[in-house]
Amino acid sequence: MRKEDCFYLGKIVKKYSFKGELLAKLDTDQPELYEHLDAIFILVRNNLIPFFIETSQLHKSELLRVKFEEVDTETDADALLKSELYLPLELLPKLEGNKFYFHEVIGFKIIDKNFGDVGIIKGINDSTAQALFEVDRDGIEIFIPMNDEFIVNVNRDTKTILVETPEGLIDLYL
Repeated sequence: MRKEDCFYLGKIVKKYSFKGELLAKLDTDQPELYEHLDAIFILVRNNLIPFFIETSQLHKSELLRVKFEEVDTETDADALLKSELYLPLELLPKLEGNKFYFHEVIGFKIIDKNFGDVGIIKGINDSTAQALFEVDRDGIEIFIPMNDEFIVNVNRDTKTILVETPEGLIDLYL
């Protein structure tokens, strides 16, 4: 399985017991969707390795307490600490309307209601307080805040996102 074919689910943050159980912090608003998985991919030395799950349950609402097959000791568990967890993209719940996954809109065209064609989304910057569309307009980089008030429509068929940004925002970059 390639990393490009998967989505990031979370990270193993600490050991739970001396029997190899681990706690994983899930990067989702709906952790209950992932409470009863059969298997998961763990990034080990830059390779995605499938691990089968013996038991799992939500722990304090946002953590997943998990026991993997063949991880039976503290030493086995230590080897997996801070590892990233991944699942195949086809396991992502489908989103509709103006909700979308970041990876899903890469390559979409951004059109501003007032400005017109802005450019193509080449990435999402979520390292700031507010996530930003990174838009390429003929070599010029334009950042548009991913604010629900700005996003008018997401059209998956035409691969376009219609936005209405404050007047002058796009002109700042040109």
